[in-house]
Amino acid sequence: MTDTITIPGYKAGTWTIDASHSEVSFSVRHLLISKVKGKFEKFDATFTTGENPLDSTVTAKAEVASINTNDENRDGHLRTNDFFDAPTHPELTFVSTGIRYEGGDFLVDGDLTIKGVTKPVTFDLEFGGFQDDLYGNYKAGLTATTKINRNDFGVSWNAPLETGGVLVGDEVTITIDLQASLQK
Repeated sequence: MTDTITIPGYKAGTWTIDASHSEVSFSVRHLLISKVKGKFEKFDATFTTGENPLDSTVTAKAEVASINTNDENRDGHLRTNDFFDAPTHPELTFVSTGIRYEGGDFLVDGDLTIKGVTKPVTFDLEFGGFQDDLYGNYKAGLTATTKINRNDFGVSWNAPLETGGVLVGDEVTITIDLQASLQK
């Protein structure tokens, strides 16, 4: 592992999410033959980047009630205790515990909490780069991806299919596409 990492354009400081250029999404198998995709419409995150990128931290949250899979009935079901139990557990949260650089890849370790259950996860991090916008704001772009087993978080509802298998797959891919602004 390298002690100090150099990233072109990298700056230390506190960054906030530009929600109009960001998305927190997920995908899961449906009928075990295709994927259903969804996103959380309301989310927030704050990054603090250290002088050394490996000393950076992130905290993030998404409002469960803002889930959107483009199907109102499904979204309503996802908000119930069968899935996320939005009235009791209104937010999903992530708090980083460390950043690693291995084999040319950045990995962000942290604690993900869904439905009151906290488990360690690792996100693969891909930097899009850094750029000034038209208004003089310094921006960073990145994508973070991880896969979880939804049952590990108590999101276990399912229905058997007459032909075998189940309605909803266990593995969920979470993808976070973010653009953030360096605070002045």
